[in-house]
Amino acid sequence: MKQTLGKQERLKSKTLIGNLYKEGKAVKKYPLRLVYLQAEHSSQYPAQVGVSVPKRNFKKAVHRNRLKRLLRETYRKQKQLVYNNIDKPYVFMISYIGKEELSYHDTEIKMKQLLEAFIDKINQ
Repeated sequence: MKQTLGKQERLKSKTLIGNLYKEGKAVKKYPLRLVYLQAEHSSQYPAQVGVSVPKRNFKKAVHRNRLKRLLRETYRKQKQLVYNNIDKPYVFMISYIGKEELSYHDTEIKMKQLLEAFIDKINQ
């Protein structure tokens, strides 16, 4: 499997995002939160993902954009965890809920824990 995060794998649909926040379930591993929903989407990939960093906690766009890049990169490197363990299409949004910026290494560890918690929750 290619370790890319292409256009088809990103969550862009406003209707899917709306449904995700209305009906979705959440998993947390501080400072990350994953809201997920089992839903059909137009992509051939088993999951579509979006990332968000709140303006309330990070006022400067430079810091928000850096965190979003970190989240996308750590997800991209570990997405095989999700792809190997789901059989239905999912959409999810990964949010950064902390107030301070973590290093890349710490973010990578937290992302792995978050994805493992997601897999455990859907396999129950």
